[in-house]
Formats: sequence, structure tokens, C-alpha cells
Amino acid sequence: MISRNQTLFAAAAFVATSILSGCVVNPVTGEQQFSLVSPQQELSLGQQQYPINQQQQGGQYTIDPSLQDYVNRVGQKLARVSDRPQLPYEFVVLNNSVPNAWALPGGKIAINRGLLILLEDEAELAAVLGHEIVHAAARHSATAMSQQQVLGAGLAVLGAATKDSAYGDLISTGSQLGGSAYIARYGRGNELESDEYGMKYMAAAGYDPLGAVRLQRKFVELSQGRQSNGLEALFASHPPSQSRVTANIEHSKALPKGVTNRDAYQKAIAQLKRDADAYKNYDDALEAASKKQYGSALSLVRKAQKQQPKEAAFFALEGDLLAQKKQYSDAHKAYDRAVQKNPALFSHWLKRGMASAQLKDYTSAERDLSRSLRYLETGYAHYYLGEVYEKQGNKQSAFKHYQTAAKAGGEIGTKAQARIQALTGKI
Repeated sequence: MISRNQTLFAAAAFVATSILSGCVVNPVTGEQQFSLVSPQQELSLGQQQYPINQQQQGGQYTIDPSLQDYVNRVGQKLARVSDRPQLPYEFVVLNNSVPNAWALPGGKIAINRGLLILLEDEAELAAVLGHEIVHAAARHSATAMSQQQVLGAGLAVLGAATKDSAYGDLISTGSQLGGSAYIARYGRGNELESDEYGMKYMAAAGYDPLGAVRLQRKFVELSQGRQSNGLEALFASHPPSQSRVTANIEHSKALPKGVTNRDAYQKAIAQLKRDADAYKNYDDALEAASKKQYGSALSLVRKAQKQQPKEAAFFALEGDLLAQKKQYSDAHKAYDRAVQKNPALFSHWLKRGMASAQLKDYTSAERDLSRSLRYLETGYAHYYLGEVYEKQGNKQSAFKHYQTAAKAGGEIGTKAQARIQALTGKI
């Protein structure tokens, strides 16, 4: 019988061997760092996860396509002077009110409209994008994933001897990363490294490096007191501190002064500023709905629709609120308008399909639910497709979709398991 000490030794030996075999050169600093992910895997992972993460976080901002072009131009300008200019960099603006930005392996970068509205000039935008470019160029995400993989593998060895403990259900033979889980939370060293080299990229591209100082000062101010509300996601992944402000000031002293391009930036975000009240009403409607104040939420979102009738999210929320009231016919109409205004988001097809199912229009429900799966695999789509097929008497297809939904876990997984049990023996 293998003793616990032997098991612990085996786990430690595995981790040590992995660390020794996984040492690579950081492409930005030239220093040794740990990574089990090859550059080819990095590119593949980023390419695969980029559309998934976008779908999970509101999809691309579509009201003003010129803003997407503008952000991409600034990003590509910085990418060209980075330490890995050969990466297939992409930059998108997401239709999300949360002030945040993130980078996936391989140079796949996103910034939310909620952060753009807080910035003052192009130099500050360059500070955000330059920082994220360093995360990609320095392979910070790959390093974070590798550390998790080693920890998971080491724990898997330990789990063989402790499966009767509380740890047994938590151990896996690798990481169970979902789409958004690939957006790493970086350590202090990675953040300081991204600040320093991001400023170098800014200067090389002709931007005022003091934009990074102003950006960090702004984040420190926002993190204090009531102003931090709604900024948790940004501060969790990019924690601000006065020490980062001080470090950025020191870095700026050795860099040439550059442009801020404030007028160009203000022109680029003009539509966002015009729509600020509409998005505030939308966000307030979401908050009211979370408190089950559905009448107030409906009034607020309809006000937002009048302020910006092109925004699909406003109509999707109206559909949610009407569906909550079991007004499925009106909800279907609202979802239909959301689909027409933005057909590239999975949730619009999913919700219209669910409304069609409630109205017993199973042909339309099957079409829309299946369409949603083209954009994003969800347990909800599979569960409701299972219901549609079951209602139509196609128990075999229903069973397959329930099986897939059950793997999603959570409430929808539990419901799927119940339907599987009900159908077992009837196929």
C-alpha cells in the first residue's frame, strides 16, 4: 500500500520535474519563466476561445462600427512595435457596461465600452491596450495556465490517497477551464511588467507615456470609496495601487514625450457619450430586475429603447421582463427585434427559441435553439431542444440533448438529469 508520505513525495517530484522541463524565455524580458504551453498551442487556444469569450460577455458593440475600427487601429499601431509583432493581434470593443479589458493567449484582446467611456484621450487608450499586449507578448496567460495545470496534476496524484476526504470531488486531472476562465488574473509581477513594457510600446508608437500615469491615478481614485461600485471585475484582474502610479512616473522619465490625441479620442467615443443616458437606464433596469422590481425595470428599458432604438440588448431585456410575466407572445416580439438588430449574439436566438417553445411553435423553437448553438454551446439550448423533441415525440433526440445539458451542471443540469431518468426505458 502506498503511504501518504510517498504520495506527497510523488506529487512534489511531478511538480518539480514539470517546472524544470517547462522553463522558457520570456519574449519580452528575456528572463526565464515557466510554461507548459507551446507557442502553437497558445495561438490555437486564443483563436478558439476569443469568439466564445465575446459571446459570453455581450458580443461586439455594433451601434458605431467606426469605434471598432478606431480601437483596432490604435491596437495594431502598438502591436507593430511590440516584442512579438508577428502574433495575429485582434482588438474588439465589447457591448458591456463593466469597465474592463482583457487579453487571451496569441494576442486576442478586448476592451469594454464601459471602460472606453471612462478614458479621456488616445494615450490613455494606448496605455490600456499596450498593457494587454504585453500580457499576450510575454505569455503571461500561458504561464498562469501552466501553473494551474501543474497544480491540478499534482493534486490528482494526491487525490488517489485522499479520495475519501473533502478534496476528492475537487480534484481533476488537469484544469477544467471554461471559456471566460482563460482570462487570467495576473500576479503583481506580471502587472508591473505589463505597465513598464506597455509604456515602452506607447512611446515607440508616438504616445505620451504619461497617459499610463493618468490611467493608474484614475483607477486608484475609482477604487476608493463609493466610486469602486461596478469596477470589481477590472480591479480583480488589474488591481490598482499608488505604488503602480509611482512606478509609472519613474518609467516615464526615461521615455520621450508623445501625443495624447484627445480630440481624436473624444470624436471616436462621441456616440458612446450621446448614448450614456440610455445605457444608464439599461443598467438601472438590470439592477431593478435583480431586485424583482419588474415594472420599474420595464419602464426604464423602454425609456432606453427610445433613446437608442438600434441597441438590441434593450429589446432582449424587455423580452426577459415580459417572459418573467409569462407574456410569451409579447416577449417573442421583443426577442425578434433583438435578433433583427443583432443576429450575431447567441442569447437572442436562444431566448426567442425558448419563447417559441412556450407558444408551442416547436418548428421555430428548434430552428432558433439550434442557431444559438452555432455561436455558443450552452446547456440551456440543449435542454430546451430536448424539451422540443420530447414534445414532438422524438424521444431519442430528446435524450441526446438532455445528456449534453446534464454535463453543464447547475440547475439546468439537474433538470436535464430528471428528464433523462423519466425517459430511461421509454426509448
